[in-house]
Formats: sequence, structure tokens, C-alpha cells
Amino acid sequence: MERRRPVGSGALGPVGFGVLGPVVAERDGAALALKGPRHRAVLARLIVARRRVVPVARLVDDLWDDPPAGAVGAVQTFVGALRRALEPERPPRAPARLLVTEGPGYALRAESGAVDAWRFEAAVTGAARLSPGEALDRLEEALALWRGPAYAEFAADGWARGERSRLAELRLQAVERRAAAHLALGRAAEAVPDLDAHTAAHPWREDAWRLLALALYRTERQADALAVLRRARSTLAGRLGLDPGPALRRLEHDILTQSPHLRPDDGRLTAPESEAADTVAARLWARATQAYDRTVAAGARARLESTVGLLRGLAVTGGGGLAAAREHRMAAVVAAEESGDPELTARVIGAYDVPAIWSRGDDPELAGRLVAAAERTLAALPPGAEHAAARCRLLATVALETRGTDAPRGPAAARQAEAIARRLDDPALLAFALNGTFMQSFTRAGLAPRRDRTGAELVALAARHALVTSEVLGHLVRLQARSALADFPAADRHAAAVDRLAERHELPLAGVFTQWYGALRLAAAGERDEAETAYRAAAARLDGAGMPGLERGLLPLALLCLRIGGADAVPVVDPGDDWGPYRPWIEPLARLGAGQGAEARAALRELMEPPRDHLYEALCCLEAVAALALGERPVLERVHARLRPAAGELAGAGSGLVTLGPVDDWLARIAGSLRGGPTR
Repeated sequence: MERRRPVGSGALGPVGFGVLGPVVAERDGAALALKGPRHRAVLARLIVARRRVVPVARLVDDLWDDPPAGAVGAVQTFVGALRRALEPERPPRAPARLLVTEGPGYALRAESGAVDAWRFEAAVTGAARLSPGEALDRLEEALALWRGPAYAEFAADGWARGERSRLAELRLQAVERRAAAHLALGRAAEAVPDLDAHTAAHPWREDAWRLLALALYRTERQADALAVLRRARSTLAGRLGLDPGPALRRLEHDILTQSPHLRPDDGRLTAPESEAADTVAARLWARATQAYDRTVAAGARARLESTVGLLRGLAVTGGGGLAAAREHRMAAVVAAEESGDPELTARVIGAYDVPAIWSRGDDPELAGRLVAAAERTLAALPPGAEHAAARCRLLATVALETRGTDAPRGPAAARQAEAIARRLDDPALLAFALNGTFMQSFTRAGLAPRRDRTGAELVALAARHALVTSEVLGHLVRLQARSALADFPAADRHAAAVDRLAERHELPLAGVFTQWYGALRLAAAGERDEAETAYRAAAARLDGAGMPGLERGLLPLALLCLRIGGADAVPVVDPGDDWGPYRPWIEPLARLGAGQGAEARAALRELMEPPRDHLYEALCCLEAVAALALGERPVLERVHARLRPAAGELAGAGSGLVTLGPVDDWLARIAGSLRGGPTR
């Protein structure tokens, strides 16, 4: 196992960990004694958590199907033994620096270079940005780290299953990227043996078949290349009931016609290794836009549809790009409507399928105009099955743009869009419709399990069909839902998946949500000082991200939730802060803090039901804080009724941003007050 210099331990060398094969730890080339299998299981479980805290209760559940009475003590014993092996020079009673105790559990604070799996992942991800020669070297080093199946001795353990699958998939991608690098360097013959074995072991990998056929063709083995493509077709049909995808079909046609673009680069524009990829991209962009301007008439309707495609790409860049996309989107819709062609208008409206994760819109006035345009277009579209996809996209747009409201049209549009998409069996269309379904799943408290199912379908669907932004959306949906259900290990895995995809595909906005989630994790673990620091850092990143519907009032709200966090006293709030849309729920607390009981009571009684969005339960709890302090029975009764469906969840955590603790605690406090007992 190759080592780097991660966390040190006194005068001894650094500790390295290996999980790409049997789980091991070593120092200075010598394996450390990890005692029994459960000791290694604890270590492996903490590595899977990637520096995050794993509660003791979770460790117990993961280590035993039927935990014995002394399971917690046994875990503590395992941890103690591991600490002695990892940090033998640590003085008695001195705090551990590597395997640390935090909040309700333990975390392994290994640095990024300390674990072979983390180095492997970083190398494979980084290789995508390198020249073929550099990428080949990096991928060879990465693949050499594997000593066997990841977490080999824990194949039957549920807690390891997701990480094992993820690493196995990443390894398959690395093998294919290595072959692609060989081809890019003109070394097709060197790629053939590995690809031959790779397709035999993993016959569902269409890109592997494509690379093998191309490598054979470039080594003057045209007949063998065609035979491989025929074998791929029969294998896919026989084992999976699938026809070859467009890439394989196109390659077969090109080989039969001996298309010149198969040499030397399979039609892919590559640059000399000395030329930076961004320079090539800039040059290609300039040439393509010049050609477009020359050949597509200024007034052509195709320009409208092309514009929406550009805006869709612009929106996921965040910041000014997202704001500009919003600004120009409506102009494109207006221009399409002015054409008098409802089919064109439907395409222009429906083409903007940028995934949405936050249930409060950034521009309500714009959303209203978009919904009105979509409804007009729905009414104007000719009847007939040929327009079903356009209707689906228009309905999904209505569902997305009416999010956070209590209008019945939103949920109805979401149901209709999803039904049409399933009937048409169009993956991209279904992903768009499921986004609308998700946005309309905040109609009451306690719907996290439903959102989790939607997120799971999005992840699976998007991964199968290479819908990257929808895959990111699915992981974020599940991150939020699992947080609401207090399943932070699962939420951690989804956060890590989001970060990987965002880095690989240049999606900076996704990292905004995972950074806020990191602050939530600290808050949920009771690390309030660290959480406050993390919240302020996350707010700084959100500044200028182009998401005012998320940004306004969020930082003061997060810090307020952190201060409440189960405390008995009514928190003091600063009415001068920018509370944004949350000010009505802050007003009673501000009045209480100023000693204005009558005004606080009046503000509390005037409160409307919170918006049907991610922070519904959190705002209900803020309402409860003031109502408990004032003994307002009608308010407590309505808040209790609203929160009751979310029993068993964490209040506010479904946002993936903040939490006010278990809903059950709030229900108990409210019930106690209603019975005349203690309120806090």
C-alpha cells in the first residue's frame, strides 16, 4: 500500500490506511496490529464516513444484527484498542488527535492522502483535466493502489455496500479512461488486452465495447472490430434485453464506411499536450459562434431555441450566470409567443429544464409570468399525442414555478406531468417531471420519506442515462430527506456524491448546498461554536451565488436555530438584521425580547401559516417558541396539528441547512403546555 504523509503521531511516522482490498493500517511500511475483525470493522466504518462523526448507536447497529447488552461498552473498548495502535506515544488521558470523540460518537480525522481510496478517487477525478500522457500516468498509479475488492472482508455488511459499489464503479471508469488515453496517444495496440478482459468481466459497459472496437480498428483489424460490435449487440440483447446505444451504432456505421474521422481521434477534437484545454475550448467557441452567425438567419426561430439552450447552460454556473439566465429567459418566451406559434413557444418554455432544489423561488414576479405563459400555451397547443412531450414540459414548468405556494394547480400539474412522462418512457422528460413532483412535495409536514423516494428514483434514472445535473439533484434531494429522518450517514454519502459530480462536471452551485449541509451536521452534533463558524463561511459563499430566494434572511435564521437548539430561554433576536421573508416569525420573538408582551401576542396571533417550503417545520417551531412563552393555547394547538405528521423527524433538517432538534421534543413540550404542565 503506497503511503503519503498524512496525520502524524508523535515522533513516529504517519499512519496510512488501505481499504482497496482487505482493510489495513500501517506506519513506516509495517502493518499495525488491529486485533479482531470488529476492531477493523470500526476503523473501516469510520473511514467510510470520510472524517464525519459516526454516532455510537450507529456503530452498534452496523456491527451487530442483534446487539448484545454490552454493545456500547464493546465499541468503546474497540476504539480504545485502535487508539493505542494508531497513536502509541499519546500520553495517558491526553486527547486523541486521529481517532477522536465528538458529540455522540467518533470520527477518524485522517487527511486526504492518508487513505488509499481517497487518493484513488482524487487521482481519477484529476486525470480528467490532464493531457492524455499525464492522465495515463495518473490513472496507472491510481489503479495500482487496488489490492482486491474494496473493503474486501465487509462485502456482506450493509454499511459498506454503497461505498464498495461506488469505488468499484469508479475503478471501471478509470480502466476505460486509461484505455481512452492510450488511444489518444496512438497506442491502440496497448489498449486491446485490457479492454478485452474488461468487456468480458463487465459486458454491460457500452463505452468499453466502443473503445475496444475502435482500438482494434486502429490496429488494422477491421473485421475483429466489427465482430466485437456484433458481440456487444448480442450480449446486451441476451443479458439485458437492450439494443446498443447511439455511440455503438454510430461507430459500427463509421467502421463500415471507413469514415476518416476515426483516425486518429474518433472525431474528438484534441490538442497537443502542450496546449491547454481551455485555449482549445475558447477557439472552438469562437469558430462555432461565427459559423452560427453566418449560417442561421438573424430572425430564424432556431435562434430562440438555441438561446434557451445557452441559458440552460449558463444557469448552472451560478452567480451572474444564473441571474442573467433568469433575466433573458422571459424575453425568449415573449419572443416565442409573439411568433404566434404555440408549438415553438412550448419548446422554448419547456427547454429550460434546469434542476431546482430550493422550494422558495428567486423571482416570484417572473415565476408568475412564466406560469401564465405556460398555461396560455397549454390551452393553445393542438390536441394529439404528438404534443404530449411538449404538454409534459409545460406542466412540469407550472409545477416548478408555483413551488412554495398553496395553489392547488401546482400539485395537479406535477401529477399530470409525471404521468405523461412515464407513459412516454423518456428519461430526460421523466427527470424534469420528477423535479416538479419534488417541488410540490412540501404541502404539509412529514413528507421527507416521499421526497426520499423521489430522490432515489432521480439518482437511479439519471445515472443510467447520463443526466448529470439530474443526478446531482437526486443526491441533494436525498441529502435533505435523510437529514430530516436523522440518517446522517446516508446524507453524508449523498453529500460526497454531489461534491464529486460537481467537481467533475463544473457545477459550482451544488457545493453551496453541501457546504451548508456541513454546518447543519455540526449543529446536529451539538458543536455550536464550530457550527456558527461554518454557517458564516457558508453564507459568504452564498453571497453573489445568484439565489436570492435561498440567501435572504438565511444566515440570521440559521444562527437563531442554533441558539434555540433545545434551550429553555426565549432567544434574543436583533430586529435590525435582514430577516428577509422570515421576519413575520421573528417579530413575536423580537417583541418578547423588548419586553413588549402585548405586541408580541398580537404579532403571534396575526401570523399566517408558513409557506409550503423547505422551512415549513422550522417556522412552525419558531411560532411555538413564542406561543410557549406567552401561553397562547390556540396557537399551540394549531402548531401541534401542523407538526404532528413529522413525528420522528428533525425539525427543519429537511432543508439540508438548519435544524431545531427532534419534532418529537417540540410535540411533547407543546402537549405539556396544553395540559397545563411544564412547557420547557
